[in-house]
Amino acid sequence: MIMNTTTVSPHRSRVLTIWTPEDKAFWEREGEAVAKINLWISVPALFLAFAVWQVWSVVAVGLPALGFKYSTNQLFWLAAAPALSGATLRIFYSFIVPVVGGRRWTAISTASLLIPAIGIGFAVQDNTTTYPTMLMLALLCGFGGGNFSSSMANISFFFPKERKGSALGVNAGLGNLGVSVVQFLSPIVVGVGVLGFLGGAPQVIVNRFGDTVHVWTQNAAFIWVPWIVLATLAAWFGMNDIADVKASVATQATIFRRKHNWLMCLLYLGTFGSFIGYAAGFPLLIKSQFPGVNPLAYAWLGPFVGAVVRPFGGWLSDRLGGAKVTFWNFVVMALAVVGVLYFLPSGASGGSFAGFFLMFLVLFFTTGIGNGSTFRMIPVIFLNEALARVNQKDNEAVARATREGNTEGAATLGFTAAIAAYGGFFIPKSYGTSITMTGGPEAALYVFISFYLLCIAVTWWFYSRKNAPMPC
Repeated sequence: MIMNTTTVSPHRSRVLTIWTPEDKAFWEREGEAVAKINLWISVPALFLAFAVWQVWSVVAVGLPALGFKYSTNQLFWLAAAPALSGATLRIFYSFIVPVVGGRRWTAISTASLLIPAIGIGFAVQDNTTTYPTMLMLALLCGFGGGNFSSSMANISFFFPKERKGSALGVNAGLGNLGVSVVQFLSPIVVGVGVLGFLGGAPQVIVNRFGDTVHVWTQNAAFIWVPWIVLATLAAWFGMNDIADVKASVATQATIFRRKHNWLMCLLYLGTFGSFIGYAAGFPLLIKSQFPGVNPLAYAWLGPFVGAVVRPFGGWLSDRLGGAKVTFWNFVVMALAVVGVLYFLPSGASGGSFAGFFLMFLVLFFTTGIGNGSTFRMIPVIFLNEALARVNQKDNEAVARATREGNTEGAATLGFTAAIAAYGGFFIPKSYGTSITMTGGPEAALYVFISFYLLCIAVTWWFYSRKNAPMPC
């Protein structure tokens, strides 16, 4: 397909043939305005991707009341499966923007969300729907999870080095709000026939107070359909492709030979992997440990806190340094998990839901800060590494190294996001396995603490200590 490369105005052309955001004059004259347009179209598209990705964290909780005969472990599988497929898709999505183009891929990947959204809406209306069918629909929600890698890689190309942390923080932070909003909004729209005859007939259930009520469970999925259509159109007609951002998968695959790619995979697994994993498993964990509490009344607050604070994590890291923020953030994360363990029900003790919930809010807060700080580290690491390989007095070599560093940084952003998304699978599954084998989630939480201690050591040794190999 031949792209239109008209250069009448960067604001009107869908393909930007000249894009030099590190040039301050270009940035102030026209670059910033174009970058912001692409960012503010990217944000709602990513928001919808997260909403569809995490819709099962809510839907799975209500299935038993609808007459679906699934075990607790099967329900945790439904909550975890979207993360498994989403993480795998992210590996491919990480490299696709320089191959297809950011505008095109944002539109295509957003449109793909219609498949699981419509499918789930029909499936939950029939409690004879088989478990394999439900599991397949959960896996298809991975389309939403995959979008994060391509979205972050795309936005990273639009902003200069000193603005990447803030821009990526805004894109990811506001996009991550889709997790919180789907958990907050779903119980509301499920209780009301907001879509009229288009939404289908209600289901009759008995609520926890013993009352017979009507619910429209399909609304949890159907409510996103019109917004997905609008976001797809906005991306197609409003965003831009960057002509210089062209690289084959083979070219981008050089990141697999970079040590810092693998180290940042570990650290981002500790931050974003924790965020998406805790978000996916939080409602079911509350239900299993505190049966008298309505999980959907509280669960949305955790992802909300993590998403809202993420831009602040990027902003703070632009000023203090990503490595320093990441190091202390992991320290607090480890301590917060200790707090969760302290407040869990144990033996004759019923535990403290207030303390448990507060500790999880601290955890979500730190995942948000860490998401912003680690994603600030990645583009800086790869740009600095590329520039260190050339003569700084050779302008042509510096320009070439800048392009290579930005391309490798964008690919690493996407790939680390792919690896981190597996946290959305392992954390809920760890809860389910731990509860099945030991009667409680404590064993899983001890594993999480050990992992955060490893992240603390890696961050300190390679990035934050005095004379670290790659201070950032």
